[in-house]
Amino acid sequence: MTKKQQTRRQFIKIASIGAAASLTGASSSLGQVRGSTPRQADKPLFELGLASYTLRKFDLDDTLTMTKRVGLKYVCLKDFHLPMDSTPAQISAAVAKVKEAGLVLYGGGVIYMRNQEQVHQAFDYAKAAGMKVIVGVPIPELLPLVDKKVKEYNIKVAIHNHGPGDKVYPTPASVYERVKDLDKRIGLCNDIGHTKRIGSDPAVSARKFADRLLDVHIKDVSEATAKGHGVEIGRGVIDIPKFLKMLVKIKYSGIVSFEYEKDADDPMAGLAESVGYIRGVLAAI
Repeated sequence: MTKKQQTRRQFIKIASIGAAASLTGASSSLGQVRGSTPRQADKPLFELGLASYTLRKFDLDDTLTMTKRVGLKYVCLKDFHLPMDSTPAQISAAVAKVKEAGLVLYGGGVIYMRNQEQVHQAFDYAKAAGMKVIVGVPIPELLPLVDKKVKEYNIKVAIHNHGPGDKVYPTPASVYERVKDLDKRIGLCNDIGHTKRIGSDPAVSARKFADRLLDVHIKDVSEATAKGHGVEIGRGVIDIPKFLKMLVKIKYSGIVSFEYEKDADDPMAGLAESVGYIRGVLAAI
């Protein structure tokens, strides 16, 4: 038996309990438990959320219902669920739906910014929705304008790395090099699947760029190459316990959002398994 298999077996019992809790919407989620007990130095400071790209085949109402069903509270909406060209009234209606569902709309993205107009649109959109973070991909030439808008709006911008094939932001390191001298509210969204697919260690990158880590997309992939594809968390090649332990060590206090890309037409079983596995690991560490 490999070390990876042994690790998975160590967590699978706890993870299965977590998955069951996710599917029933049980109230013993990590955030709720932490809310009733004093926070300790060796406990996670982060919350779990959902990148709504996971549910890209579903409308906003179904997305909110499914997010609650797996026991997640925080959501980052992709434009499938809140279009970028929404009117203020449409944004307000969507925000009200999120609130009525008992969820927190913490961010939007991934939002691409290829010209100045799109930068202005992204910040106005985020402000209208009360978002704290834009998970975005501004082209490098627009970073001075992004820096200015961050200072004006006090909204963070977490630049998302996209791994092999991305000529601009393939790795967390490539993001860091472009933003390290900008406002500290401009940082990175470490997509650990893409980070692994390009041959980098997600835990190492989290440690090296901790001062600019503003968001996390958590997932697992089948192999550490460009051919790697999304799988249920715990079934792939990423050392998930190592990564989560690193987030605890660096005192990461943002959101860790699930971006489950497999089974787009029927993602609930795999998403629930992934959420349960992460909760199992967190309980174990």
